[in-house]
Amino acid sequence: MNWPQRIICMTEETVETLYLLGEQERIAGISGFTVRPPEARKEKPKVSAFTSAKIPKILDLKPDLVLGFSDLQADIAAQLIREGIEVYVLNHRDVNGILRMIRSLGRLVDAKEKAHALANKYEQRIAEIKAITDTWNVKPVVYFEEWYEPIISGIGWVSELVEIAGGIDCYAENAKHQGGKDRIVADPLEVVAKSPDIIIGSWCGKKFHPEKVGLRQGWAEVPAIKTGDVYEIKSAYILQPGPAALTDGLDQLFDITSSWYERQAGL
Repeated sequence: MNWPQRIICMTEETVETLYLLGEQERIAGISGFTVRPPEARKEKPKVSAFTSAKIPKILDLKPDLVLGFSDLQADIAAQLIREGIEVYVLNHRDVNGILRMIRSLGRLVDAKEKAHALANKYEQRIAEIKAITDTWNVKPVVYFEEWYEPIISGIGWVSELVEIAGGIDCYAENAKHQGGKDRIVADPLEVVAKSPDIIIGSWCGKKFHPEKVGLRQGWAEVPAIKTGDVYEIKSAYILQPGPAALTDGLDQLFDITSSWYERQAGL
């Protein structure tokens, strides 16, 4: 069988996954937003943003497969399909979807066993953390902020990871919405009313400033502000639905929640 040899990855998580599978030689081009792994930025030509792409440059690279993500890249996919390019669009928006994406990529590049082993390793780590947090007799209410003007709460896989790490996502009801506009918190005082014990900021592509959050009108009495439990997790670690979120992202969440729990439990 002729497996794809020249693959364009229009989002970071497929780049990272192929590198982890040892299949990086197949990658012919990447998204300009790719930061993981860092060597990819040095080794691979950048051919796309998130909702736009350099179609002529992609065609010049003569790909035999282009990997896209969701309806957000549907227009790019349509243009490439009309040019006779084979396109595979993934739509992974929760933890199970991320694991399925890894296994799907493995099948696409004849690395099924390696992909299965990689996904199994992540599943085991998730189970280990959940086994610990399931024993907690008190759990922190967590407010995760994806953007600040307007305020946007966390997306689906982030909400799931918060829960796995032992937190209670105070905007879990928003997490089912795919688009950021559907997760806007219109009134910032709503967050105050939810009294989060932990605040985590991850502003996409922009540095989060924990010290400024407490200066928001009415937020001084929020438990997280009073105890200093306001943290940043960089977007590259958690806002891409891929291996980073299941490794560094989850580990950072667990470090934050377990530190809070140990103080509550007097450990």
